[in-house]
Amino acid sequence: MHPPDAGDYGRPIDLDEAEDLLRCICFKTGPPRTVGVEVEWLVHELDRPERRPVPPDRLTEAHEQVRSLQLNSALTFEPGGQLELSSLPAASLMECIDSTAADLDAVRAVLRPAGLTLSGFGLDPWHPPRRLLHEPRYDAMEAYFDRTGPSGRAMMCSSASIQVCLDAGEEEPGPLGHGRRWQLAHLLGAVLMAAFANSPAQEGRYTGWRSTRQAVWAALDDVRPMSPVLDMEPRAAWAAHALDAPVMCVRRTEGAWELPAGLTFRQWLSSRSPRPPTREDLDYHLTTLFPPTRPRGHLELRMIDAQSGDDGWLVPLAVTTALFDDAEAAETVYRAVKPLAEYAGSLRAPRNPLWANAARHALADPELHAAAVICFATALEALPRIGASDAVRDAVADFNERHVLRGRCPADDLRIPSPGGLRKEPST
Repeated sequence: MHPPDAGDYGRPIDLDEAEDLLRCICFKTGPPRTVGVEVEWLVHELDRPERRPVPPDRLTEAHEQVRSLQLNSALTFEPGGQLELSSLPAASLMECIDSTAADLDAVRAVLRPAGLTLSGFGLDPWHPPRRLLHEPRYDAMEAYFDRTGPSGRAMMCSSASIQVCLDAGEEEPGPLGHGRRWQLAHLLGAVLMAAFANSPAQEGRYTGWRSTRQAVWAALDDVRPMSPVLDMEPRAAWAAHALDAPVMCVRRTEGAWELPAGLTFRQWLSSRSPRPPTREDLDYHLTTLFPPTRPRGHLELRMIDAQSGDDGWLVPLAVTTALFDDAEAAETVYRAVKPLAEYAGSLRAPRNPLWANAARHALADPELHAAAVICFATALEALPRIGASDAVRDAVADFNERHVLRGRCPADDLRIPSPGGLRKEPST
């Protein structure tokens, strides 16, 4: 396969070039060596965050102060003002944790004097979506999702997650082979989502979902949140999925971006209208697809809700890394979660019974609970082998004791005070 020169970004491409690019850039195989994490946070008032959202001028000022910091991670802000830190690829779990923790400490030190805090919820439990960033990309995205309902605005402006980024894996079959890791991500992913579900409320009301964030993402439209077909070779499956997904928008250098109705990227390549698509257009198109696991050369696991507490984020990072990158753990956990494929049935994630029950019931679901118990026990055995510190191992053990062994998730512990000071009990 010979993709176009990476520097030839603005030249129109044809279908063959697009397929070659998708196969080359989305699964870069080799022994797993690096790990990264993207941590998103809601920014709330430090005192009584349920009373009101942070006024836009204060949030903008806080953003500018945070931008002045010298951070190891890439810093971005989401449309609703959520703050995201994306670590550099790290050579080890502890390198990733230490670097990200230092950046978070620096960010909190800036926000605290301004009376603001980073809140770890998968979805804002109190405030309705409010878009603060007005750029052509987000204008087009909002208009696109408004065609199918309110979930798009909630996703853009009110959600936050922990995304664990791991190497795609070896070319050859085996516990660390990319084909096995791709399958594992779509079964273990449901277990991870259930164990760390942390968004039981929306706009002051309990929703009946442990992960309302996942419910919101699953409702975006019929294609963008979906996994590709899993019984195909991963590169072929992802290439077909991406090419047959509708184009969200056609970017323009001036004015509003065009929103073609029902035009897939494959059709755009064929018709070359409203203008010929380029490599840059293909790369942008991939950023508008939101499956639970997205191949970006590495695997980006996107199903985990943001976690409460200053250090809550490191537990899912440590558990996921241990279960994917330690060969013995990967083999054990694959055997443990493989029966969940029958539970999932023929439907694709996240709209199959496995993922829907993980989002609604979390570890109250018996099969998910049984799998989670094995997965956390396996992770605890593997963490010393991948160099996890005593503090990290203790944090995972504590989460296991407080939640997993009891069939609970963080959402089960949340009691969300309403703006009037009342406490509403979660739905079951």
